[in-house]
Formats: sequence, C-alpha cells, structure tokens
Amino acid sequence: MGKMWAGRFSKELDKTADDFNSSLKFDCKMYKQDIEGSMAHAAMLGAKGIISPSDSETIIAALGDILCDIESGLLTFDNGAEDIHMFVEQELTKRIGDVGKRLHTARSRNDQVALDIRLYLREETDETEKLVASLIESIKNKAKENTGAVMPGYTHLQRAQPILFSHHLLSYAFMLMRDCGRLEDAKKRMNLSPLGSCALSGTTYDTDREMTAKELSFDGVTLNSIDGVSDRDFCVELLSAFSVLMMHLSRLSEEIILWSSWEFKFIELDDSFTTGSSIMPQKKNPDMAELIRGKTGRVYGDLITMLTVLKGLPLAYNKDMQEDKEAIFDAIETVKMCLTVMSPMIETMTVLKDNMYKAAQEGFINATDLADYLVKKGLPFRTAYKTVGEIVAHCIENKTVLDSLPIEEYKKHSELFEDDLYDEISLESCIEKRISQGGTGKKSVNEQIAFIEKFLNK
Repeated sequence: MGKMWAGRFSKELDKTADDFNSSLKFDCKMYKQDIEGSMAHAAMLGAKGIISPSDSETIIAALGDILCDIESGLLTFDNGAEDIHMFVEQELTKRIGDVGKRLHTARSRNDQVALDIRLYLREETDETEKLVASLIESIKNKAKENTGAVMPGYTHLQRAQPILFSHHLLSYAFMLMRDCGRLEDAKKRMNLSPLGSCALSGTTYDTDREMTAKELSFDGVTLNSIDGVSDRDFCVELLSAFSVLMMHLSRLSEEIILWSSWEFKFIELDDSFTTGSSIMPQKKNPDMAELIRGKTGRVYGDLITMLTVLKGLPLAYNKDMQEDKEAIFDAIETVKMCLTVMSPMIETMTVLKDNMYKAAQEGFINATDLADYLVKKGLPFRTAYKTVGEIVAHCIENKTVLDSLPIEEYKKHSELFEDDLYDEISLESCIEKRISQGGTGKKSVNEQIAFIEKFLNK
C-alpha cells in the first residue's frame, strides 16, 4: 500500500523498517475515537467553509459507515497501514475518492493522535472507575455481613489489639475511594482538546477549536499548540493513579493469601477462585490473589516506561511518543482484569469467624486495655505500661493469658486491680470502648459503612 506521505521520497520504505514503524497492531484499539474525532473535524471544516458543506456531509456519512463496518466485522484492519489514522483515511478515500482527501485539511497526525488517546483514555478511565466502585461495593457488603466478627489487629505482623474484621476490611474501601479521586483528577487535566494544534504551530485556516472540543465533550482546548501535541502528562498521571490502585490491590491480595493459609485460616476462598497442585492433592492455592500481587509490578513497569520515554524528548512531537500507547494500554487491561477478578473473589470468600476470635484471644492483644484500666484508676500511663508488661511476662512464663489470670495474682502487681478488670479486658469490651471517630467500635464501623454507601450512591 502506498504511503500518503510518500511524495517527498524516491524509494519505498524498507519492509523491515515499515514493520518496525507501524503501530496499527496496537493503536487500532482507538478506531472508534479516531473516527469520532474525524467526524467532529469534518463538521467543523464544513461549518467554517474550509470545505463545502456537501463534502463535509459526505465525509461524515462515509466515516459512520466505516465505523459500523469495523464494529460488525465487515471491515478488518489492513496490516499494511502505518497506523489507525492512515488506515481510516485510506479507507475513506477508497470509498469516496478525492472528497476523502479533504478531511486532513487543517490538522496533522500529531494533534490527531493526541486527540485519539485522550478520548480513549477518558473512556477507559470511566470504565475503570466503575470497576473500582464495584470492588468498593463488594468490600462494603462483606464488611456489613461480618460486623460482629472479632479478629486480632496487627502491627509489624504481630498481634497488637482486637479489632472488628469489618473495620480491617473497610480500610481498603477507603483506599479505593481515594483511587477514584485520583482517577477523576487525572481525567480533569486529560479532558482538553488538542485538535487544531496541527503539527506543532497551529494552522493558517480559520478553524473553530472550541466547536470540535464541545462536539467531543471536552472541557476546553489546549492553549499552546506545541504543548497540545507533545503533552503526555495525562498518561503519566493515569499510570501513576493505576500504580497506586494496584499497590492497594496487591496489599489486599497479600492479606487474602495470608488469611487463607493454614497458619491463619481466617478466610476460605471459593473453589472458583483457587487452583490445585499437580502433585499435592491437599492444596488449594490462592492463585488469583497471587497473580494480582504479581501483576502490580507490571503496571509499575508501564509507569517507568512512560517516564523514561518522555524524559529526554525535545519539543514538539517525536516518534518516541508512539511508545506511549503500548504501556498505557497494557496498564489499562491489567488493572481492569485485576479489578474484575478481585470483586467476585471478595464476594464469594467465607469468613471463618471462630478462627479469628480464637486468634484474637491469644497474643495478649488486650494488654493496652489493661494498662488503660490502671490509668483510669489514677496510675500514670508509663507506670501502668510497666506493670502490665510484668504481668504479661508472668503469663508467658506460666503459659496462661490475661483473661485467665486470678485476681490474687493481679493484686500482687497492683492493689488497684478489682474483679471488674475482667469485663474491661474482654475482647468485645475492648472493641466497644474504642469510641473515637474512625475507630473499630461497632458504632464507628456502621458510620464508615454509611459513608461508603453515600459515596457509592452519589
């Protein structure tokens, strides 16, 4: 297939170089956005009298037919085309002749590709947000089902204080809500139209950039034509948001992996989200969670790829920027796939409340409440801390726990201890006494659930 830019050249492009240069195999994803952008551009050219209204209408109708034929499978991509922009334009010219050649008036592939990728990423960002919201819903529902489940909370992966399982799980919902905010924020700066910037310096034609921006639902236009074609900050921002999102999914996956192990056995994953071993018949492996954890590194790599591609580029457009698409497309597909798997995995997992409670009874995680008991009796906190530390050491030496230690033994350490201490250090009491906003008490957890439901319903 002849190149539409071939007038300057006396020789055809080397086959190997042509294959190396072609981006159609990955930028064909943007066929819909490319055609929609071209239709808006053709409408503007007609409205401004740059081309005749009849030519504008003919181009728009033919582009609509091309879009329908691609989506129905009647038209397949020609691997000989350099990119999706040239494929569409060549197909248009094939169908309507010289009229089709008027479409590229007052634009360049530089502003065309900058437009297409913004349109594509805007749509994909919306889809990703919906998937994040679905995961938040799944987490909220699982928390709501288990508001009475007690588990040990951890610091340094050591049992620390008793908490509600729902409180722990909801912390991920709040992380994911911030991820939604980051996606929204990235979309704001993405949602400006570069169309009309042309190659880098604008055009001599009296175009109406605001018209095409409005037609394509942009918030406005880019105000510097060089920046319009060379800016890929929005790709970096989106990849950064994806990376933080994947970090959150990876942390949740790590906990699911730990919780489903025999050492914890706090949850059991549904058979439909686990796999077996080829040699060990007893195994039930959390492969989906492990893959999400592993794919996080892949998205990080896409971010580093984008930053590295852009770091040394002079203005304005350079062919290096063709590398933006594979990185951002890969990240989108990876993130969406992970979200799609994570939601039902959370929804179908079984919470083993008795195992959680038993683990919470061990490890002296009510020691802080015992110290607070003495503080309320008038003992300075540091003195109470030391006293309880000595009691814990005694329990360890005698293989017992705080709940089972006789009151006589407590009184050896402080006369402030009374029989009411046992109510004070029960797991349920330890949790209910956490009355501070955002804490693990049931009232607070219910308030968190209500806040998340409000977020999801806005």
